[in-house]
Amino acid sequence: MTFLNFLISGISLGSIYAIIALGYTMVYGIAKMLNFAHGDVIMVGAYICFFAVSRFSLPPVVGVLLAMVVCTMLGIVVERLAYKPLRQAPSLSVLITAIGVSYFLQNAALLLWSSNPKVFPNFFSVTAADGAAKNGVELFGGQLKLSYVTLFTIAVCVVIMLALTWFTGATKMGKAMRAVSEDKGAAQLMGINVNGTISMTFAIGSGLAAVAGVLLCSAYPTLVPTTGSMPGIKAFTAAVFGGIGSIPGAFLGGLLLGVIEIFAKAYISTQLSDAVVFSVLIIVLLVKPAGLLGKYVPEKV
Repeated sequence: MTFLNFLISGISLGSIYAIIALGYTMVYGIAKMLNFAHGDVIMVGAYICFFAVSRFSLPPVVGVLLAMVVCTMLGIVVERLAYKPLRQAPSLSVLITAIGVSYFLQNAALLLWSSNPKVFPNFFSVTAADGAAKNGVELFGGQLKLSYVTLFTIAVCVVIMLALTWFTGATKMGKAMRAVSEDKGAAQLMGINVNGTISMTFAIGSGLAAVAGVLLCSAYPTLVPTTGSMPGIKAFTAAVFGGIGSIPGAFLGGLLLGVIEIFAKAYISTQLSDAVVFSVLIIVLLVKPAGLLGKYVPEKV
């Protein structure tokens, strides 16, 4: 049962990576921008939810919704102020700007909320009949343990992936996003508001980042201004692993990355787990440069 426990923990961690990676892959797939500040939006969402619940005693659902609203607005503001003026700029300029926005958000959080670690509240405990707090379920005589946060994280990830797949394939805005992804010029000639579509993409990605931040801090309850940095990098790795620009690819890449990381920590070394994860990524990209579900698109000249 130890193997199965590790597998479930890996799927849970991978689900968080997948939710973050979905934000990365949507922005890149439509705007062709690498928003490296995305990981710090996760941190902002977690702080908003933390203070809403701990300081103002709001219900957890309200805290999550408030975090989503704030992060959605933050994503739109960042896109309008930092990325929109660089639509025709070289990729290197956009990349440097994204890194600058990332450091700005981290230092703003440091000034606003200090560097002292915050203990994130547990939203997923249930009071049993005897008055004791219960955080999960035990199967097979306690050999298999499933925490409520694990079950909820996996379920939320699947629902978000299915919802985004439906949204991009069946709605008017989703079809507009796909058209902008294919050819911005042609989409504009067809009457699509390219700027509004890209802003909507950033808004959706940032809203998902808030959800990921709450789930991440629920599973790993220490919150600091750099909380989103490493998960953001790993989620970007997951998006590339699965095929950046592909929603199912981001989902698959996130799950595989989480499973690989947990098994590397369990069976190889905690210190070397990140090296194992990135080594697997390199090997996969050597075999499939576009990622597991990505498609090679020849560049037109």
